[in-house]
Amino acid sequence: MARIGLLGFLHETNTFAADATGLAQFVEADAWPGLVRGTDLLAATHGMNLAISGFVAALHGGTHELAPLLWCSANPSGTVRDTAFEDITAAMLEAIDNAPPLDALFLDLHGAMVTESFDDAEGELLGRLRERLGPDTRMVAALDYHANVSPAMVARADALVAYHSYPHTDMAATGARAARIMQGLLADQPLHAALRRANFLIPMPWQSTLAAPAADLARLARSLESDAAPEVQFIPGFPLSDTPEAGPSVLAYASTRELAEAQADTLFEQLMAARPAFQGHLYEIEQALAHVHGNPQRRIILADTQDNPGGGGTGDTTDILHALLRANVQDACAGILCDAAFVRAAHQAGAGQRLQAQLGGRHLGGPPLEGSFEVLTLANGQFTGTGPFYMGCRMDLGLMARVRLGPLQILVSSRKQQAADQAMFRHLAVQPSDFRVLVLKSSVHFRADFATLADDILIVRAPGENTCDLHDLQFRRLRAGMALL
Repeated sequence: MARIGLLGFLHETNTFAADATGLAQFVEADAWPGLVRGTDLLAATHGMNLAISGFVAALHGGTHELAPLLWCSANPSGTVRDTAFEDITAAMLEAIDNAPPLDALFLDLHGAMVTESFDDAEGELLGRLRERLGPDTRMVAALDYHANVSPAMVARADALVAYHSYPHTDMAATGARAARIMQGLLADQPLHAALRRANFLIPMPWQSTLAAPAADLARLARSLESDAAPEVQFIPGFPLSDTPEAGPSVLAYASTRELAEAQADTLFEQLMAARPAFQGHLYEIEQALAHVHGNPQRRIILADTQDNPGGGGTGDTTDILHALLRANVQDACAGILCDAAFVRAAHQAGAGQRLQAQLGGRHLGGPPLEGSFEVLTLANGQFTGTGPFYMGCRMDLGLMARVRLGPLQILVSSRKQQAADQAMFRHLAVQPSDFRVLVLKSSVHFRADFATLADDILIVRAPGENTCDLHDLQFRRLRAGMALL
């Protein structure tokens, strides 16, 4: 029997986002739990689509002892403050020191965290943990599909296991995969790594495994896996981290170094060949509106991708909504806008009342929406996700409101969260299927729960910090030779 410590520290850092990320963001709950310690970790994450949940479920009732230590995450946002990183890392090390001796450690990480001092925060964290635990303690980490995998991360962990899909409907399944790898390591099965890193950045919307070429690469990766090569991974990276580690990678693990190298080379060759295919169409707002007007019988989703809170967006830009109102588009609903002050005012006014106020537009892009809003529904923002991505997540988005301005209905939260689950609408007593036009602040994850509602899905270019056209950004710190797609 082995004693396995459980840790989690997740953040996807958009270095172009204006606001830094402090300790409070990791302590506060949102779609995922806030910072939890000890046995509270197990209760807080149970049944969720999270890697740590899948790892625990896979080993529950087995011969190994699980020692929950600490888990936290923060919504994608700007550079992590050093104080937050150091405080959480110190708490992790203290938890390890206070626990009975560990034979192994499982970490639920993202892989694209950047702090004020560390471009490769996960590499730094893994290094400190390795130094504390020594070379014989097995360390396996789950990573996000958008991880920027560094050589240091690979060298300091015994294995890194990344999500296969985007939308990330397989986070819990990834934890189960990590558990299988951990069991092999604890049984002294040999495992060798091979890492390949590409010299280009892939915009977020074109990384989806629901379409080529990412879908083809994912299928090839699965075909290359075997008992002797249990993990062959395509990891597209997070392009909005302006660091030397940013970019897509291929990571293979096998029983021999030669096999790991061969499988990595095969997948990497296809990744490089697929480079020209990582592209798609971004609709300008007026193009999207023309499509809405020209197809009155079709149900349409407008993805407000550049204000996606899941990539560091503020969740409050208004440009698409202004355009819908100017065009008097009927039967439309937008969500989720984040404006805590507006929601407080709506709750003070009460359901069924009218509220003269401003909504959103407090960061980038157009001005706030302004007028007399009809308050339709109020809620506390606490509900459980039901879609494939947020399945089982006990969300806490703060006070929420559903309001109407002209013909447009808008869902508003106090904490930002991408619109990737129909439960967000139902919590406010409305079905997303009731509308012909949905505006969703999300890039890809919404497809897991909303795609079946739409005849057409348009990815719309509007202001926001989750930039899709990478040529709009000023990169300064990428590796030499990196290209922007």
